[in-house]
Amino acid sequence: MKLSKQMWLIIAIILMGIAVAGLILKAEEPKAEAGHGDHADEAGGEHAEEAGAEHEEHAEEATDKKLEHVETGPAHEKDHNQPAMDSKSTKGPHGGKLFTDGDYAIEVTIFEQNQPPEFRLYAYSNNKPLASTSTSVTLKLSRLGREAQIFKFTPEKDYLTSKIVVEEPHSFKVTIEATHADKTHQFAYEQVEARVSLSAKQLKDNAIEVLTVAPANIQTNLRLLGEIKLNADKAVQVLPRMSGIVESITANVGDKVKRGQTLAVVSSLDVAANRGDLSAAQQRLNLAKTTLTREENLWREKISAEQDYLAAKNDLQLAQIELAQQQQKLSSMGVSGGSGSRYTLKAPIDGVITRKNVAAGQVLELTQMMFEVADLNTVWAEMSIPIKDLGLVKTGQKVTVRAAAFEQSTAGTITYIAPLVAEQSRTAIARVVLTNEKSNWLAGLPVNIDLVADEVNVPLAVSVEAIQSLQYGDVVFGRYGDAFEARPVQLGRRDGKYVEVLSGLIDGEQYAAGNSFVVKAELGKSGASHDH
Repeated sequence: MKLSKQMWLIIAIILMGIAVAGLILKAEEPKAEAGHGDHADEAGGEHAEEAGAEHEEHAEEATDKKLEHVETGPAHEKDHNQPAMDSKSTKGPHGGKLFTDGDYAIEVTIFEQNQPPEFRLYAYSNNKPLASTSTSVTLKLSRLGREAQIFKFTPEKDYLTSKIVVEEPHSFKVTIEATHADKTHQFAYEQVEARVSLSAKQLKDNAIEVLTVAPANIQTNLRLLGEIKLNADKAVQVLPRMSGIVESITANVGDKVKRGQTLAVVSSLDVAANRGDLSAAQQRLNLAKTTLTREENLWREKISAEQDYLAAKNDLQLAQIELAQQQQKLSSMGVSGGSGSRYTLKAPIDGVITRKNVAAGQVLELTQMMFEVADLNTVWAEMSIPIKDLGLVKTGQKVTVRAAAFEQSTAGTITYIAPLVAEQSRTAIARVVLTNEKSNWLAGLPVNIDLVADEVNVPLAVSVEAIQSLQYGDVVFGRYGDAFEARPVQLGRRDGKYVEVLSGLIDGEQYAAGNSFVVKAELGKSGASHDH
C-alpha cells in the first residue's frame, strides 16, 4: 500500500521525538550519578549496584555521626592528663555537648524543664549507650571571681545526675574526669554567657562607676499619701443664735478677724420678743422695790401687818430672779440689752474666715453655718496608713512633709494615730501638726509624708543604681579584670541609696554602680546567648 505524503510526515515527526528523548535521557544520566566519584563512567546494572551500595554506606555514616566525634590533625595527639579548654564537641542525641576519646564518649547536658538547672550526663561506647552505673564522673566548674565547684554524679535511669543546682548565668569553665572499664577520660570546655569586656577607657568615657560590695546602714523608709487640713481644734463655725433675716455682712472669706469683731447684723423677731421680756422684768423689779419700801414703812409705823411687809420682800426677790433669767437668756443668744430686733454675730476667735455661707437678705435657720473662722498658725497633715504598715508607724516619729505639686517641705512629728481602721479603705489615719506662720500650707493641698520606720546595718549591700534586669531577674554586673558578668541577686531591704543583697555577691567584690545600664546595653550588642 502506498503511503501518502502526510502520513510520511507524521512518522518522521514521531521518530524525531523519540531521538530527542533518547538524547535528553543520555545527557541527564551523568548528573544523576554526580558525587559518586570514578564510578560515574560505568554503565548498566554494575553502576546501579555500586550506587545502591554507596547510598547504604552514606546512611550508616549519617547515623554514626550522631555519636562519633571526628578529629583531625594534632587533636588526635592531645594529652589526656591535661585537657585543653578547646576540647572539640558535637551535638549529642540529647541536645548536649558530645565529647569522645577513642571508643568512649560522654554527653553533657543541663536539664531545667520545670525544675532548677542540673547537669545530666550520658555515656556511650562504640556509639552505643552505656548503662549509667558503668561510669563514674567528677565535674569541676570554675566561674570568674568564685571558688571552683565540684559536682559528684549518681546514676539515675539512663543518665548520671548531680542534684547541685547549676546557677545562672551558665558562664564557666568545665573539666570532666570520667572513668569507665578502669580507664580514665578527661575533657574540658568553656562557655561564656552574660559577659562583656570593657576597657578602662570605655569605663571613663561612659562614666561607669565601679564600687565594692560592703556592709551598709539601710533605712526602712515609708512614703505615705496625705492632705493638709485645718486644725480642727482651732477652727470654729459661727451659727445664728436666733432665726431672722440678715441685714448686713461685714466679713468675707480670707479676711483676718479678731475675737469679738462683728461679722454680720441680723434682724430677728425673737430678739425683739426677748428684749421686751427683759424690759418687762426690769419694770416688775422696779415696782417690787417701790412696794417693798412702802410696806416696810407702814410696818414700822404699825400701820400694816408684818405679813404684808414680808410678802413685798418676797415679790422683790422673785422680780430679781426673773430679771436675771431674762438677761441670761439674751446673753446666751449673743444679744445684749437695749431695744429693737437687731443682734450682731461676732468672731469667736482670732483667725481667718475660711468659709462663708450667708448673704444679705437671707432668712436664717438655727442650724445653718454662716461663717467658719480658723486659726491658720497651725494646720494638720493627715495621712492614710495601710494596715500592712501599721506596725512601722508610732507616735513621736519624725517625718518629712513634702508638697506633691511643688518644692516645699517641712519637718514634723506624728502626734496622733486613730484607734480604728476604716472599713472600706482598710487604712488608719495618722496626724502631724505643722506650724504655718507664713500660711504656705493650704488646706486641701496633697502631700507626701516620708518617715524613717527603722534603720539597720546589713552585711552586704550595693548601690540601688547597680540593679538591672535580665532574663534571670534582678542582676548586678560584677567586675573581674576587664570583664563584667551578670550576677543574679536576691534582694532585701532598701532605701534611696542602698539595697541589701541576700545572695549572689560576696563581700569585697567589685561591681558596676552608676551608669550600669551601659554595661547592659553593651551586653545586648554582644549577643551573648543562654548556652547549655
